[in-house]
Amino acid sequence: MTTLERLAEWKAVGTVNQAQHDTLAALVRKERVSVYLELSALLYLGGLSFVGGLGWTMRSYVANLGDAAILSTLSLIVAGAFYYAFAKVGPYANTEVESPTLALDYILYLGCLVLSFELAFIETRFHIFGSWHHHLLLVSVVFGVLAYRFDNRFVLSLALSSLAGWLGIRVSGLDVLAADPLRATALVYGAFVAGLGTWLYRLGVKAHYHDVYLHLSALIVLSALASGIGEPGVGLSYFGALQSLCAAAIYLGIQHRKFAFVAYGILYAYGAVSYQFAEFLDDAAGLSFYGIISGILVLVALVSLARRFGREE
Repeated sequence: MTTLERLAEWKAVGTVNQAQHDTLAALVRKERVSVYLELSALLYLGGLSFVGGLGWTMRSYVANLGDAAILSTLSLIVAGAFYYAFAKVGPYANTEVESPTLALDYILYLGCLVLSFELAFIETRFHIFGSWHHHLLLVSVVFGVLAYRFDNRFVLSLALSSLAGWLGIRVSGLDVLAADPLRATALVYGAFVAGLGTWLYRLGVKAHYHDVYLHLSALIVLSALASGIGEPGVGLSYFGALQSLCAAAIYLGIQHRKFAFVAYGILYAYGAVSYQFAEFLDDAAGLSFYGIISGILVLVALVSLARRFGREE
């Protein structure tokens, strides 16, 4: 039975009405194709390109334009973007809020990018923040507030990336695990993001953001641990910690119906085991055989789990 025949059957028994049948049938026949994701990507890339061009212009002609002209232009763009955003947004709510206009999210994102560039320009020229980590922390806090006020995940990503930069500077400056500051920073950052997201979730503040925090934290921490399994002397410790977290990700992913975390756990655990296996086996033919067989088994396991998750949801 084809999909169109199923739709006709559903309409006949009253599962869907005529309007729903016509809409779904048009989608099945590909008479209507959604380009929302493509348009969104183009608009966000357009914002990044605009800021990139703006930065190049300011850097190339800073001597001719002067600091006052540059800061005035940037401030006007930021003020205009934020004025539009605050004029169009509805009242704040802790629950998920749909954007009132299609342009609001992109204009807000553009305003945040220009604000970040303006603060970086001020710090470069005048050093009023005393250190780069103060500037990054300020940007992270401002973007975090805006992300929650306007329910914008892209602005939240800017806040979290700025926070990552600030923590990178702070952890390195404190000489925590000085032999490997990048990995230490990633572990601290991942733990902090997971804790912050969980705390806000339990408070009921934009609970739909919780997955954003957890996905980012899981990827950062697992990647940091995976990068350490080849380190002499401490590689086995990283390997053990990675396998433990992978097991936790798989278990909790199954418990809470989050297939992505199950996939993270399986893939990172498989990668770590494969790395260790390759370290002890010098036979190219044996490695090829292992790679083919194990890769097929992992792929089959992931597909089976994905189908099981899909059926139960």
